[in-house]
Amino acid sequence: MNSNRLLGLAVAIILGIVASVFVYRQFQAASAPKPVVRMQQIVVAAEPLKLGTRVNSSNLKTIPWPQGQPVAGMFTKVDDVANRALITSVAENEPILESKLASLQSGAGLAATIPEGMRAMSVAVNDVVGVAGFVTPGTMVDVLVTGAATGGGNITRTILENVRVLAAGQKVEQDKEGKPQTVPVITLLVTPDDAAKLAMASTEGKIQLALRNTIDTKNMSPPAVMQTSLFASGAPAPAPKHVAAKTPPAVPAPFTVEVIVGTKRETKSFQNP
Repeated sequence: MNSNRLLGLAVAIILGIVASVFVYRQFQAASAPKPVVRMQQIVVAAEPLKLGTRVNSSNLKTIPWPQGQPVAGMFTKVDDVANRALITSVAENEPILESKLASLQSGAGLAATIPEGMRAMSVAVNDVVGVAGFVTPGTMVDVLVTGAATGGGNITRTILENVRVLAAGQKVEQDKEGKPQTVPVITLLVTPDDAAKLAMASTEGKIQLALRNTIDTKNMSPPAVMQTSLFASGAPAPAPKHVAAKTPPAVPAPFTVEVIVGTKRETKSFQNP
């Protein structure tokens, strides 16, 4: 009986010690000072800003940002980005990064969005050429031209592929709902060589834009289409007339001569001339 009491007492003492240690550790964890997160300021957009907008203190602000979690290309002072233009649209409170800004010398507006070595070139369009108004800023197109071919007839050729549309009319941003925009002019981003091709095509021929998916970047290099091949008659070609083989002239039969010499008689054959 005494041994059972001693065993129960020992178990109770052990459980009490374990509970005391647990409570002590929890109290220590609760009372320990939490690590201090150091903050810094980061420059963000104070309102939604469109592509080409020149940023300054009127449309920028700073917000707290964890110092240990920097963002590549971020700014901590508004003065560091003042008077530079955006090359992409940004949302309210979106960080202003170096990759979203044109150089200070680029100015503002559409010109600031043109990468070095590229050109912006406008072409006249209508509802048909502009794919019913769905050729809008940011979309990708192919440029086809139809003109007179050497030797007669017309020819249609794809002269440019996967070209970005910079602006539709004077708008440099797509409609948020994807609505078509009927405009008289489309501005394309092209290389200097392609700008020359486009100028010649729009002057000497008739251009047509073909809208493509923005993720479809493969150049297809389709063959040119000749008017003569497109509108050639589908009737089978007439069979060649049968020409009878010429019969060679008949060879005249040879003639024979009987020769008698004394008592000897002999017959000789000669070919007719």
